Amino acid sequence: MRNTMSISKLKHALTPHSHDSADKTDAALESSARGMRVLAISFAVLTLTAALQAVVVAFSGSVALLGDTLHNFADALTAVPLAIAFSLGRRAATRRFTYGYGRAEDLAGIVIVVLIAGSAAFAGYEAIRRLINPEDVQALGWVAAAGIIGFLGNEGVARYRIRVGREIGSAALVADGLHARTDGFTSLAVLLGAGGAALGFPLADPIVGLLITVAICFVLKDAAREIYHRLMDAVDPELVDRAEHILGHVPGVLGAGSVRLRWVGHALHAEVDIVVSHELSLLDAHAVAVAAEHRLIHDLPRLRSATVHADPDGPHHVDHHAILTSHR
Repeated sequence: MRNTMSISKLKHALTPHSHDSADKTDAALESSARGMRVLAISFAVLTLTAALQAVVVAFSGSVALLGDTLHNFADALTAVPLAIAFSLGRRAATRRFTYGYGRAEDLAGIVIVVLIAGSAAFAGYEAIRRLINPEDVQALGWVAAAGIIGFLGNEGVARYRIRVGREIGSAALVADGLHARTDGFTSLAVLLGAGGAALGFPLADPIVGLLITVAICFVLKDAAREIYHRLMDAVDPELVDRAEHILGHVPGVLGAGSVRLRWVGHALHAEVDIVVSHELSLLDAHAVAVAAEHRLIHDLPRLRSATVHADPDGPHHVDHHAILTSHR
């Protein structure tokens, strides 16, 4: 067994890999940089979309399009809390914030969920108001075109935010993408409402608006659930299964105990227990723990750090943590 441990330590010494704090910080900065790039591009696209719609509002007098235009400007501004969160996430951990500032993304996610809820409330209010007091709209063709522009701009931004958010593990960016998708639905309502008015059915606009409000509520549910899971340290159970599988194939690991994973911003952190032979020296047991951490960081997506606790095996009646029983 000692020969195996010596070979393992020799391989680790010669392998050109590094997992020190500088490398982990570089990974964090790269993820945050991608997030900032997404926010900048999204802000530019949505601002341009809203500006084009504002030109049509000026000569059409469409209140629905005005609401959608203001909505798109507001959506562009959701990049602000996320940009602040990504900037904070770049800061190094301190003695007060020992896990760093990644949780700022979850706080930004809460702001975004509130904005989606506001979108649903605003869309519902406008739809009900127009049912009670129908309004005529001029230049229906231009209004319809502006609705299409709004939908395409928002859907493009939504796909981009959701894709990158999932790639870097940012629940807040995914939620912001879902928010952009709700605004696309609102823009689509403007298009369908204009089409109904052109066909002589002015109530089409508010009716479609109510349907869109229901759709936004479903998106709100998904975004709120995403952020809630992050705040409650929920992870995909498949990640836990994968971590246990990885540990089970590390030389010297006789079994895996508890595996705890949590998201901090868009990075995973792990705390795991492993069982090793009670015949190992402290150095050899530590080498097994380091090998386990090494494999986890390599093979578990977006895992930035792992704390590995090694327990010795032995007779089943021996409880190596008996002294802690009354404290659990």
